[in-house]
Amino acid sequence: MSNVSISNVGMLNRPRGGWLTALAALSMATLAGGVAAQVGPSPFRTVDGWAKLPAGRQMGAVGDVTIDIDGEHVWAIVRCDAGADRFGDECLDSDLDPIIKFDSEGNTVESFGGGMFIWPHGIDVDPDGNVWVTDGVAAGNTPQGGTRGHQVIKFSPDGRVLMTLGTPGVPGGGRTGFNSPADVVVADDGSIFVADGHAGGGNNRVVKFAPDGTYLMEWGQTGYAPGEFRTLHAIALDQRGRVFVADRSNNRIQIFDQEGNFLAQWTQFGRPSGIFFDDHDQIFVADSESDDVQNPGWEMGIRIGNALSGWVTEFILFPGGDPRETAGNGAEFVAVDRFGNMFGGEPRPRNLQRYVRVRP
Repeated sequence: MSNVSISNVGMLNRPRGGWLTALAALSMATLAGGVAAQVGPSPFRTVDGWAKLPAGRQMGAVGDVTIDIDGEHVWAIVRCDAGADRFGDECLDSDLDPIIKFDSEGNTVESFGGGMFIWPHGIDVDPDGNVWVTDGVAAGNTPQGGTRGHQVIKFSPDGRVLMTLGTPGVPGGGRTGFNSPADVVVADDGSIFVADGHAGGGNNRVVKFAPDGTYLMEWGQTGYAPGEFRTLHAIALDQRGRVFVADRSNNRIQIFDQEGNFLAQWTQFGRPSGIFFDDHDQIFVADSESDDVQNPGWEMGIRIGNALSGWVTEFILFPGGDPRETAGNGAEFVAVDRFGNMFGGEPRPRNLQRYVRVRP
């Protein structure tokens, strides 16, 4: 068989060396583009030490974060001031307020909820500005005969208790009980959705209530199939009213309509711990637990994407993440204000991290 040169097939009438150089350049550009789509330079810069607590109070483990109805103030769960050697019941022996509101400069402007929680976890601000908080304490960390834990409490913006769901101090199920409720979200019509629960072997269900707290329905059980869960860690609603559930131990987000009908599942956002939607139809997902054991091949950080298509557009890597550790690290929760500033609730680093967008 005779040799055939590149020029003989009509592709490029140039020396072989020039063709190989061009091909190598094209390959490198394609590879660089693929890498940039995965990680790339972050469009955010961190602002350290942003959150300031009153009277020299030490920062505790930071739980869920969300944004006030004004689009500017930040609400956050700060689990009292227990040391890093304590996890799962940080507010058991404390009267410090775990629900804190910060202004745009990071100053505390409101706080409440002291002595009412064992392990405050999820938070939501409803369309009327009321604040909803879950106590996701595990059954094993709940004192016998106690009056806290396994509840969802609705507060007015100044801290008055307006409603309580669940049986205080009693891990349970059915229409009146929860077992480690991880998160709550309230729809525009006032419907209440509770992610129950944080305990992997617990209820693993979504419970829907009417605006007055009347039980309406539930869906889910422990498992791997669509509509089944293993650790519901967060719940959120997009602008279409779809219910997004962070099914963390199954390494996926599950999407439902408000009657519990399964719509889709997304795995492209890693091992999801927190979910937030901004006003521009973007989804933000905090991944604090991807590692070489629980989600090999993925890294910890915050992924940003299109809420309709699910296409991931940006990834903010958590620089301290070690894939050899399974304890989790970095932001478990995420929120974004109307200016595009992002906030990460970081339990293990005991930090409320502010990110400022510096590039479009």
